[in-house]
Parts: sequence; structure tokens; C-alpha cells
Amino acid sequence: MILKGTNIEHKLQDRRNKKWDSEQILAEVQQILSEDSQKEEQIAHQLGSKSTNRENDFDFDLLESDKIFHIDQIREICIDYRLRFLNSSYFKGKIPQKAISKIKHLEAAHNTEIKGFKIMAPSKLFKLEDKDDPLLFAPIGNDYYYLIHKWGNDLHPLRKLFAWPFKNIANLVLVVLLISYFVTLMVPEGLFSKESSTAEFWIIYFFMFKCIASIVIFYGFALGKNFNPAIWKSKYFNA
Repeated sequence: MILKGTNIEHKLQDRRNKKWDSEQILAEVQQILSEDSQKEEQIAHQLGSKSTNRENDFDFDLLESDKIFHIDQIREICIDYRLRFLNSSYFKGKIPQKAISKIKHLEAAHNTEIKGFKIMAPSKLFKLEDKDDPLLFAPIGNDYYYLIHKWGNDLHPLRKLFAWPFKNIANLVLVVLLISYFVTLMVPEGLFSKESSTAEFWIIYFFMFKCIASIVIFYGFALGKNFNPAIWKSKYFNA
């Protein structure tokens, strides 16, 4: 006599059918999916809300310490890299599903509804969809924020260097002086007189400085640009 093999899938189905019928299973699955969809809609509403909530009821024992940041640390990074730290409602890019899933997991683990989301990202991401790296935060309280999710690509390795001139007026003037000096060195000798002299060099240098400084001032005023410390929390485009 040959024994027939045991089909585990059939056994599993038989065990399930003893307790639930197929309609009950479908109804329960549909209810779970419906509740999950409602939860995602609720999270999307909070991400788009202009809530000024400054703390959430987190269970501190469940938080990862390496994801907790003080507002001063966030401010320094924003200034160094010319980023903004604004309410998530101003973010115009697409928040990935993975970030939504992390929010759902946090809310379930801490048994709370998270509000007051903030995003750290380059200015253009608060107006246009782009590929740089936003960071999603939630307030903990006392000016501390919890990093929920980071997505996209890393910032350009030279972004901090490019942003340095815009930290303050002294940095910008120094950069304009240096650029003017190098541009002056590129002027051919004897272009304005038969013999080059120190006086001629400094006259050309002063002329170059005025030209470049005028371009910088025009660009700054025309486009409404400002220095990094003034824009990191500004919600206005011309800041």
C-alpha cells in the first residue's frame, strides 16, 4: 500500500475553514485594508496640515537616541548647507510610501497621532519636485525633533562650500574680493598702457571689484535673495 503525501496547503485551508468561512475572511481582510487606508489618509492630512503643534506624546523608551536632534543642531546644518526647515505643508515634492509606513509604525508603537511634521530640504524642494534629500521630522518637545525618514540622494559634496559665501555679508565680500583678484590677474599686461605698473593693477582690480559686486548686488535684490541665517525657517519664496 502506497501512502499518499500530505499537502500542507490543503491542511491549512481545512483548518481555516473549520473556524471561518470564506465570506468572513474576505470581510475581515476588507476591514483591515479599509482601516489601513483611513490611517494613511489621516497621516496625509497631517502632513498637509499647517499645524503648529510643537510636541507629540512619544514613549521615550521606544525612541532611537541617534535620531533625536535639537533645534540648534538643525539650524546650524541648515545655515551651513543653505537648507530650510519648514512645516511639511509647504513641501511640494512627493513624500514616499516608506515614510508613511514609518509614521504608521511609530503611531502604533507609541499609541499616538503624530502632528506638527517638519521637513529639512533645499529651498527649491518647497516649490518644485526635485531629487535632493529631504528629511522628515516630528516634534518631541522642548525644541527637540525626531528624525522619521530620509529619502532621495545625498547633497552635492561641495554644497557646503558653495553655500559658505551666503552665510553672512563678510563671507560674501571676501569671495567677491578673491574673484576680482583672479579676474584681474587674467587681464593681459599692457592692455591699457605700454608698461604695467602696480598702480595700474590696483586700478583694474578696483574696477573688477565694482563690476562683480554690482552683479552680485543686482542678483541679490532682483531675485530677493537673503543670507542663510535669515532663510532657514522662512516660508517665503523671496527670502
